[in-house]
Amino acid sequence: MSHSATRVLVLNSGSSSLKYQLLDMRDSSRLAVGLVERIGEQTSRLTHTCLGSGDTREQNGPIADHEAALKAVAEELTKDGLGLDSPELAAIGHRVVHGGMFFTEPTVIDDAVLTEIERLIPVAPLHNPANLTGIRTAQALRPDLPQVAVFDTAFHTTMPESAARYAINPKIADRYRIRRYGFHGTSHAYVSRATARLLGRAPEDVNVIVLHLGNGASASAVEGGRCVDTSMGLTPLEGLVMGTRSGDLDPAVIFHLARVGGLSMDEIDTLLNKRSGLFGLCGDNDMREIRSRIDEGDEEARLAFDIYIHRLKKYIGAYCAVLGRVDAVAFTAGVGENAASVREAAVAGLEGLGLAVDPELNAVRTDRARLISPAAARVAVAVVPTDEELEIATQTYALVGTGSGSAPVGNNS
Repeated sequence: MSHSATRVLVLNSGSSSLKYQLLDMRDSSRLAVGLVERIGEQTSRLTHTCLGSGDTREQNGPIADHEAALKAVAEELTKDGLGLDSPELAAIGHRVVHGGMFFTEPTVIDDAVLTEIERLIPVAPLHNPANLTGIRTAQALRPDLPQVAVFDTAFHTTMPESAARYAINPKIADRYRIRRYGFHGTSHAYVSRATARLLGRAPEDVNVIVLHLGNGASASAVEGGRCVDTSMGLTPLEGLVMGTRSGDLDPAVIFHLARVGGLSMDEIDTLLNKRSGLFGLCGDNDMREIRSRIDEGDEEARLAFDIYIHRLKKYIGAYCAVLGRVDAVAFTAGVGENAASVREAAVAGLEGLGLAVDPELNAVRTDRARLISPAAARVAVAVVPTDEELEIATQTYALVGTGSGSAPVGNNS
C-alpha cells in the first residue's frame, strides 16, 4: 500500500440500505457522504454529497441489489475525482453488528473472518447477512484493498463475566452462545472518549455513563475507558424502551403470549422488535411527534414518554451503582442529542446522585460537544454528538495505515 494512501471508505450495509462516507485520515475530514435507500425496490434512491464542492446529487429508480448499489456509489465518487480506483484509498471499513466473543478488535477480513461472521447470523439475523453482502461486494470491486470489519459488539467484550452472563445453565448458554454482547459499541467507544476530552481528562481517568438514544437505544457504564456493563444483551432487544422495541421484559410474557394468546414465535418476535416500545405504546416512534402530542394534552403520548423516562432513570441509577464513582453522564444519538425534554426529565430528581441540568444550557442547539450541567455540579452532564463513521475510519486506518494490518485480530475465547 502506498504511503500516500490516507483515505478510508466506510460502508454501513443494512438489509435494504447502504450508508457510506469517504474520509481523509490526515485530518479526519469528510470528502463525500451518501445513502442508498430501498435497495431491491423500484423506488430506490441514491443521495450523494461531495463535501469539497458542496454538490448534492440524487438518483431515483430501481437498484437491484447491494452490488448494484455499491457500483452506483463508485460511479458517483468517480464523478468527484474520488473513485474507488484511486491510489489514495487505503482501505474500506465495514460496520459489522455482531462479532460474538471472537472479535474484540477491528479485524482485517479474510475467508476465516467471513466464515465466523456468517456463523453469527442466528444471533443477528437482521444485520449480519447485510453486513456480509456489503463486504463481499466491496471485495469484488477492490480485491487488492484491505477490508476491515469494525464490530458493534467489540467495545463491550471487556465486560466482566458477572455482567455478561445470564443466570442460566452455563453449558446450555455456551452451547448456544447465549450471553450479553451489547451493541452500539462504536458509538459508546467514541462518546466515552470524547466526553473525557470535553472534561480535559484522559479516558483512563474517567467513569462515564453513555446514553445512546436513537430509534435503537442503549446505555453503557464505562470505567476508565473500558465497558463494564451495557443494557443490550444477546440481541438489541434488551434494555431501554426504544422506538419500536420493548426493551426489558419478563421472559414469561413470551410464554403467556404463546400459550394464552396463541401467537407464533415469529409473531411474538415481530411484536417485541417492531411493534413495541414508543410505537407500541402510542403509535409514534418519533420523539418530536410525541412531545408535540403531549403539548396538545395527549395522555397516551404522555404515558409513553413517562415509561421511556422511567426505564432510562433506572439504568442511570443502576450504572451509578455499578461504577461507584461517576464523572459524567453523556447523551448521544438522535434523541439524546436533540431532545432537551428527554435530557431534563432523565435527570430530574437525581440531585442526590449529583446530577442536574442547567435549563439554559440544555436548551442550546448546536452540533458541538458541550456540558449542560451547572458549573458546581458534582457529576458533569454532557451532550456529545456521536460519530460512528469517524470511529470506524479511525480504527480501520490505525490497523492498515502503516501497512501492517495483514492478519485478523481476534480472541478465540
